[in-house]
Amino acid sequence: MGKRLIQQKRGKGSPTYRRHSFRSPGKAKVKNRGNATILDLFHSRFHTAPLAKVKYQDGQEGLLIAPEGLRIGQEIEIGDDASLELGNTLPLKSLPEGSLIYNIEKQPGDGGKFVRASGGVARVVGKTKTTVIVQLPSKKRKPFNPDCKASLGVVAGGGRKEKPLLKAGTKFHLMKAKNKYWPKVSGTAMNAVDHPLGGKRTGRKGRPTIAPKNAPPGRKVGMLRPRHTGRNK
Repeated sequence: MGKRLIQQKRGKGSPTYRRHSFRSPGKAKVKNRGNATILDLFHSRFHTAPLAKVKYQDGQEGLLIAPEGLRIGQEIEIGDDASLELGNTLPLKSLPEGSLIYNIEKQPGDGGKFVRASGGVARVVGKTKTTVIVQLPSKKRKPFNPDCKASLGVVAGGGRKEKPLLKAGTKFHLMKAKNKYWPKVSGTAMNAVDHPLGGKRTGRKGRPTIAPKNAPPGRKVGMLRPRHTGRNK
Protein backbone atom coordinates (compact mmCIF):
# COMPACT_ATOMS: atom_id res chain seq x y z
CA MET A 1 0.00 0.00 0.00
CA GLY A 2 1.30 3.42 -0.90
CA LYS A 3 2.12 6.10 1.61
CA ARG A 4 0.87 9.67 1.45
CA LEU A 5 4.23 11.42 1.56
CA ILE A 6 4.33 15.17 2.02
CA GLN A 7 7.10 15.32 -0.59
CA GLN A 8 4.75 13.86 -3.21
CA LYS A 9 1.94 16.24 -2.25
CA ARG A 10 4.27 19.22 -2.60
CA GLY A 11 5.74 17.96 -5.87
CA LYS A 12 2.31 17.51 -7.43
CA GLY A 13 2.20 21.20 -8.23
CA SER A 14 -1.06 22.15 -6.52
CA PRO A 15 -1.44 25.71 -5.16
CA THR A 16 -1.52 24.38 -1.58
CA TYR A 17 2.24 24.69 -1.11
CA ARG A 18 2.91 27.50 -3.58
CA ARG A 19 3.63 31.08 -2.72
CA HIS A 20 0.62 33.17 -3.67
CA SER A 21 2.11 35.37 -6.36
CA PHE A 22 -1.08 37.39 -6.71
CA ARG A 23 -0.29 38.86 -3.28
CA SER A 24 3.15 40.01 -4.40
CA PRO A 25 3.60 43.71 -5.24
CA GLY A 26 5.93 42.74 -8.10
CA LYS A 27 9.59 42.10 -8.88
CA ALA A 28 12.14 44.47 -7.39
CA LYS A 29 14.53 44.89 -10.32
CA VAL A 30 16.63 47.77 -11.58
CA LYS A 31 15.50 48.80 -15.07
CA ASN A 32 17.48 50.68 -17.67
CA ARG A 33 15.01 53.56 -17.98
CA GLY A 34 17.19 56.43 -16.81
CA ASN A 35 17.08 58.11 -13.42
CA ALA A 36 14.20 57.59 -11.01
CA THR A 37 12.35 59.33 -8.18
CA ILE A 38 11.36 57.60 -4.93
CA LEU A 39 7.58 57.71 -4.55
CA ASP A 40 7.05 55.49 -1.52
CA LEU A 41 8.72 53.07 0.89
CA PHE A 42 6.74 50.04 2.07
CA HIS A 43 6.96 46.48 3.40
CA SER A 44 6.39 43.38 1.27
CA ARG A 45 5.60 39.97 2.72
CA PHE A 46 7.67 38.42 -0.08
CA HIS A 47 10.84 40.37 0.78
CA THR A 48 12.82 40.71 3.99
CA ALA A 49 14.00 44.19 2.99
CA PRO A 50 11.76 47.25 2.53
CA LEU A 51 10.85 48.09 -1.05
CA ALA A 52 10.91 51.46 -2.77
CA LYS A 53 8.32 52.43 -5.37
CA VAL A 54 10.02 54.55 -8.02
CA LYS A 55 9.04 56.45 -11.15
CA TYR A 56 11.50 56.49 -14.04
CA GLN A 57 12.13 59.33 -16.46
CA ASP A 58 9.97 57.76 -19.16
CA GLY A 59 6.95 57.70 -16.84
CA GLN A 60 7.07 53.99 -16.01
CA GLU A 61 6.93 52.84 -12.40
CA GLY A 62 8.86 50.01 -10.76
CA LEU A 63 10.15 48.55 -7.50
CA LEU A 64 13.64 48.56 -6.02
CA ILE A 65 15.32 47.12 -2.94
CA ALA A 66 15.60 50.05 -0.50
CA PRO A 67 18.98 50.81 1.14
CA GLU A 68 19.52 52.40 4.54
CA GLY A 69 19.09 56.18 4.44
CA LEU A 70 16.81 56.29 1.40
CA ARG A 71 13.98 58.83 1.63
CA ILE A 72 10.79 59.65 -0.26
CA GLY A 73 11.32 62.23 -2.98
CA GLN A 74 15.00 61.42 -3.42
CA GLU A 75 16.42 61.27 -6.94
CA ILE A 76 18.53 58.24 -7.77
CA GLU A 77 20.77 57.86 -10.80
CA ILE A 78 21.14 54.71 -12.89
CA GLY A 79 23.81 54.23 -15.53
CA ASP A 80 27.49 54.67 -16.35
CA ASP A 81 27.46 58.39 -15.56
CA ALA A 82 25.81 58.08 -12.13
CA SER A 83 27.56 59.71 -9.18
CA LEU A 84 28.94 57.73 -6.24
CA GLU A 85 26.06 58.42 -3.86
CA LEU A 86 23.68 56.32 -1.77
CA GLY A 87 21.13 54.39 -3.81
CA ASN A 88 22.67 55.07 -7.22
CA THR A 89 23.28 52.14 -9.56
CA LEU A 90 26.49 51.88 -11.57
CA PRO A 91 28.49 49.22 -13.43
CA LEU A 92 31.03 47.43 -11.29
CA LYS A 93 33.84 48.74 -13.46
CA SER A 94 32.92 52.29 -12.41
CA LEU A 95 33.03 51.55 -8.66
CA PRO A 96 36.26 52.09 -6.71
CA GLU A 97 37.71 49.33 -4.56
CA GLY A 98 36.20 49.24 -1.08
CA SER A 99 32.73 50.38 -2.20
CA LEU A 100 29.79 48.94 -0.24
CA ILE A 101 27.20 47.61 -2.67
CA TYR A 102 24.06 45.47 -2.88
CA ASN A 103 21.66 44.08 -5.51
CA ILE A 104 24.44 42.89 -7.83
CA GLU A 105 23.58 41.61 -11.30
CA LYS A 106 24.63 38.12 -12.30
CA GLN A 107 24.47 38.97 -15.99
CA PRO A 108 24.37 42.50 -17.38
CA GLY A 109 20.77 43.69 -17.55
CA ASP A 110 19.06 41.09 -15.34
CA GLY A 111 18.11 43.67 -12.69
CA GLY A 112 20.02 42.22 -9.73
CA LYS A 113 20.42 38.75 -8.23
CA PHE A 114 22.94 38.92 -5.34
CA VAL A 115 22.83 40.60 -1.91
CA ARG A 116 19.15 41.53 -1.69
CA ALA A 117 18.20 40.36 1.83
CA SER A 118 17.73 42.84 4.68
CA GLY A 119 20.99 44.10 6.13
CA GLY A 120 23.01 42.58 3.30
CA VAL A 121 26.10 44.28 1.96
CA ALA A 122 29.00 43.32 -0.30
CA ARG A 123 32.33 44.99 -1.00
CA VAL A 124 34.42 45.52 -4.11
CA VAL A 125 37.82 44.08 -3.20
CA GLY A 126 39.70 43.90 -6.48
CA LYS A 127 39.73 44.41 -10.22
CA THR A 128 41.39 42.70 -13.17
CA LYS A 129 41.23 43.36 -16.88
CA THR A 130 38.24 41.05 -17.37
CA THR A 131 36.56 40.71 -13.94
CA VAL A 132 35.67 42.58 -10.77
CA ILE A 133 36.14 40.67 -7.50
CA VAL A 134 33.35 41.18 -4.96
CA GLN A 135 33.28 39.88 -1.39
CA LEU A 136 29.76 38.66 -0.64
CA PRO A 137 28.14 38.66 2.85
CA SER A 138 29.24 35.03 3.22
CA LYS A 139 32.88 36.24 2.94
CA LYS A 140 33.17 34.36 -0.33
CA ARG A 141 34.89 36.26 -3.11
CA LYS A 142 33.20 35.98 -6.47
CA PRO A 143 34.27 37.37 -9.86
CA PHE A 144 31.70 39.39 -11.82
CA ASN A 145 31.45 40.82 -15.30
CA PRO A 146 32.61 44.47 -15.15
CA ASP A 147 29.43 45.51 -17.01
CA CYS A 148 27.16 44.09 -14.28
CA LYS A 149 25.46 46.83 -12.30
CA ALA A 150 25.23 47.18 -8.53
CA SER A 151 23.68 49.72 -6.17
CA LEU A 152 25.62 51.69 -3.59
CA GLY A 153 24.71 51.28 0.06
CA VAL A 154 23.54 48.71 2.61
CA VAL A 155 20.16 47.00 2.32
CA ALA A 156 17.69 48.40 4.85
CA GLY A 157 16.08 46.25 7.53
CA GLY A 158 19.31 45.13 9.18
CA GLY A 159 19.00 43.52 12.60
CA ARG A 160 15.93 41.54 11.61
CA LYS A 161 17.34 38.32 13.03
CA GLU A 162 18.47 39.92 16.29
CA LYS A 163 14.94 39.97 17.70
CA PRO A 164 14.05 36.44 18.89
CA LEU A 165 10.79 34.82 17.81
CA LEU A 166 10.29 33.51 21.38
CA LYS A 167 7.42 31.15 20.54
CA ALA A 168 6.29 28.82 17.79
CA GLY A 169 3.16 30.85 17.07
CA THR A 170 5.22 33.81 15.88
CA LYS A 171 7.18 31.54 13.57
CA PHE A 172 3.93 30.03 12.29
CA HIS A 173 2.50 33.38 11.24
CA LEU A 174 5.83 34.41 9.73
CA MET A 175 5.92 31.33 7.51
CA LYS A 176 2.21 31.48 6.72
CA ALA A 177 2.59 34.99 5.30
CA LYS A 178 4.82 33.54 2.59
CA ASN A 179 2.88 30.24 2.42
CA LYS A 180 5.97 28.22 3.24
CA TYR A 181 5.77 24.64 4.49
CA TRP A 182 6.42 24.67 8.25
CA PRO A 183 7.11 22.88 10.53
CA LYS A 184 9.19 20.29 8.73
CA VAL A 185 9.05 16.84 10.29
CA SER A 186 11.72 14.21 9.61
CA GLY A 187 10.67 10.86 8.20
CA THR A 188 12.05 8.93 11.16
CA ALA A 189 9.79 10.88 13.51
CA MET A 190 6.65 9.80 11.62
CA ASN A 191 4.58 6.66 12.00
CA ALA A 192 5.19 3.66 9.79
CA VAL A 193 2.00 4.33 7.81
CA ASP A 194 3.13 7.84 6.91
CA HIS A 195 6.70 7.37 5.75
CA PRO A 196 9.05 4.55 4.73
CA LEU A 197 11.46 5.59 7.49
CA GLY A 198 8.77 5.86 10.17
CA GLY A 199 8.02 3.49 13.04
CA LYS A 200 9.95 2.07 15.98
CA ARG A 201 10.82 -1.44 14.86
CA THR A 202 14.20 -1.48 16.64
CA GLY A 203 16.14 0.56 19.12
CA ARG A 204 17.25 2.81 16.28
CA LYS A 205 14.42 4.63 14.58
CA GLY A 206 14.21 4.41 10.82
CA ARG A 207 15.58 1.71 8.58
CA PRO A 208 18.30 1.58 5.91
CA THR A 209 15.90 1.92 3.00
CA ILE A 210 17.20 1.98 -0.55
CA ALA A 211 14.73 3.76 -2.79
CA PRO A 212 13.38 1.64 -5.68
CA LYS A 213 14.81 2.31 -9.11
CA ASN A 214 11.39 3.19 -10.52
CA ALA A 215 10.29 5.33 -7.56
CA PRO A 216 8.58 8.60 -8.52
CA PRO A 217 9.94 11.99 -7.40
CA GLY A 218 9.30 12.43 -3.70
CA ARG A 219 9.31 8.71 -3.03
CA LYS A 220 13.10 8.51 -3.30
CA VAL A 221 13.86 8.90 0.39
CA GLY A 222 16.41 7.27 2.65
CA MET A 223 19.76 6.04 1.44
CA LEU A 224 20.93 6.80 -2.07
CA ARG A 225 20.40 3.90 -4.44
CA PRO A 226 23.77 2.29 -5.30
CA ARG A 227 24.80 2.15 -8.94
CA HIS A 228 25.38 -1.59 -8.67
CA THR A 229 25.78 -4.28 -6.03
CA GLY A 230 28.44 -6.88 -5.37
CA ARG A 231 32.21 -6.74 -5.67
CA ASN A 232 34.02 -5.18 -8.56
CA LYS A 233 35.86 -7.76 -10.62
